Amino acid sequence: MAASAADVINLDLEDSVAPDDKEQARKNIIAATHDIDWGSKLLSVRINGLDTPFWYRDVVDVLENAGDQLGQIMIPKVGCAADVYAVDALVTAIEAAHGRKRAISLEVIIETSAGIAHVEEIAASSPRLQAMSLGAADFAASMGMQTTGIGGTQENYYMHRDGEKFWSDPWHWAQTAIVAACRTHGVLPVDGPFGDFSDDEGFRAQARRSATLGMVGKWAIHPKQVALSNEVFTPSAEAVAEAREILAAMEEAQRTGAGAAVYKGRLVDIASVRQAEVIVKQAELTAE
Repeated sequence: MAASAADVINLDLEDSVAPDDKEQARKNIIAATHDIDWGSKLLSVRINGLDTPFWYRDVVDVLENAGDQLGQIMIPKVGCAADVYAVDALVTAIEAAHGRKRAISLEVIIETSAGIAHVEEIAASSPRLQAMSLGAADFAASMGMQTTGIGGTQENYYMHRDGEKFWSDPWHWAQTAIVAACRTHGVLPVDGPFGDFSDDEGFRAQARRSATLGMVGKWAIHPKQVALSNEVFTPSAEAVAEAREILAAMEEAQRTGAGAAVYKGRLVDIASVRQAEVIVKQAELTAE
């Protein structure tokens, strides 16, 4: 993990850890923050949900003993702003008591019907909040969706016309709500997991839809998905070059007193500038 091309590493205390193994998992994570060089990666730990008896000890034990390489706590199954406040308050107290040098940021996962219903208040809940993602599996269960798939198109979610089936994206509306809430409050929207790690093209398709909607990255639950995600969310050289050309065309138009310009046969205006700036900024971020 430390040697991979991932930007963020999430060490898990939640679903992948059996109840009897929680204490040992905390010790393993604490050791990893001291013994492994994570370089420039953001090291995060996913705690247990606030509806369990494990979460407070996850925060206390890890933060009181972890090294300064730990930079983020991921909170699963967030249902309202108060959930984020509870973790924030505990983190703040531990930082003050132990003089931690590195401030801890937060990421939340929207995995319940309550979470998506309160997504905007969650996005505005804490200055520590850095990112928000969609946890498709638990979200589907909470919503009563008839599927066992994790991300991607689903077999029975289709339209039928002239004897042909057309599959649409059942996660689209939830992702759009997350992106809107995040962009309103300065939080990064991140696409969650894609369960079928044998389906590279399915992963690419899901990632491209998410990137088009405004998400900035995607989870990888298998090592090979890291490269696929970086491929999709890193703007191509061609896209960046075109964005810079659009910006240059508008600068020239403004210099001559025009409010718009023509670029490759199409109209570009101030809205086009904002779109181009998004691509250039994303390229600059991924180059860091």
